[in-house]
Amino acid sequence: MTRYALGVEYNGASFSGWQRQLSPALPTVQGILEDALAFIADAPVAISCAGRTDAGVHGSGQVVHFDSPAIRNEKAWVMGTNTRLPPEVRVQWAREVPHDFHARHSALSRRYRYVIYCGKVKPAVLIGQLTHVPELLDVELMHTAAQSLVGEHDFSAFRAAGCQANTPMREVRFVEVRRQRQFIVLEIEANAFLQHMVRNIVGSLLQVAMGRRPVQWVAEVLAGRDRNLAGVTARPDGLYLVGVEYPERFGLPVLPYGPCFL
Repeated sequence: MTRYALGVEYNGASFSGWQRQLSPALPTVQGILEDALAFIADAPVAISCAGRTDAGVHGSGQVVHFDSPAIRNEKAWVMGTNTRLPPEVRVQWAREVPHDFHARHSALSRRYRYVIYCGKVKPAVLIGQLTHVPELLDVELMHTAAQSLVGEHDFSAFRAAGCQANTPMREVRFVEVRRQRQFIVLEIEANAFLQHMVRNIVGSLLQVAMGRRPVQWVAEVLAGRDRNLAGVTARPDGLYLVGVEYPERFGLPVLPYGPCFL
């Protein structure tokens, strides 16, 4: 068996999340991709990913791995698989990797991007790819409040009720909120994320950006470890998994963080 790693990009708007579901009526990115890879491999394929994204969430830097007895070159895994995929899903690169590589467990960090459009009217383009907030937002206050999240903390206050992680402890290494014309972009990197963690953080930061809560409120919510004290969960539309970092010894491509329009 040979182990392969793939870089995958997808628009999650029309999928019921990443993870394959029992019902074939619920299309998932994993299910679509496994079926396409199985055709190229001429055998069933089971993939593991760096991060399972929710319904409506996108990925421009997702990484997966799988084992297969089929010997195929990079072109076959990339171009061949893409011929079997819908336009919303694309394999960007493929590499043969050692058997100790694991898309999830070998990852050093993940980076997510959340995109908000602040125009008064919801745009007709980029439907399902951003979150529309018509209110005025103070980006500087939003960025300042976000800095209280940097470091290793108990993120129970930003954890979904159904999260199955063994521990709420996570290390946020970087968070930035910036304005690009009518877009507000939040970029956050951590060793790993809890279920809905980024969306719950965004929902809370928006309370500060709208002037409904003071800057220090986010730090207080974090310290309180109570999900009921935080803001509502932000919509999935604007969320992207844009990159996963691995040790250099695996030799995986280092690509610019997407998506390309921001």
